[in-house]
Amino acid sequence: MHFVVGLVMAVGLVGVIVPVLPGLVIVLGAGLWWTIADGGGVRWAVFAVMVVLAVIGAVAQYVLPAKATKGKGAPWTTLLVGAVGAVIGFFVIPVVGLPVGGLLGIYAAEAIRLRNWRDALSTTWAAVIGIGIGILVELLAGILAALTWLISAIVL
Repeated sequence: MHFVVGLVMAVGLVGVIVPVLPGLVIVLGAGLWWTIADGGGVRWAVFAVMVVLAVIGAVAQYVLPAKATKGKGAPWTTLLVGAVGAVIGFFVIPVVGLPVGGLLGIYAAEAIRLRNWRDALSTTWAAVIGIGIGILVELLAGILAALTWLISAIVL
């Protein structure tokens, strides 16, 4: 069973990078399966640590791009247009549509707002950096959650 849980967690970590899969949810689902299957208070404590790490990673995924674009002076409506673009992109372009649509939405909103495509590119680039750092933090959180499980599975 441990091998299967580890394999599912590895798929979840890939899902952090590939936006088609809900990466941290998969990691947590595998951890929950392990916790319920084997039971015990210590395993629930391990799962709680995994949840805290996943929440930190999930929050970073959304907060960091927002802070990066806000640092460039973009209003919340720019992020809203970016979110709508991400949803549209997800359905229009397989695999990479989510980030592409989101960034195109941010660029379009800023180009209209600023009436200057170079300044709009600057804000969009800040969003790219924020998204990249957010993904790295989310990936690190997923790795730490999986390592928490792995160490516990070895020790317990």
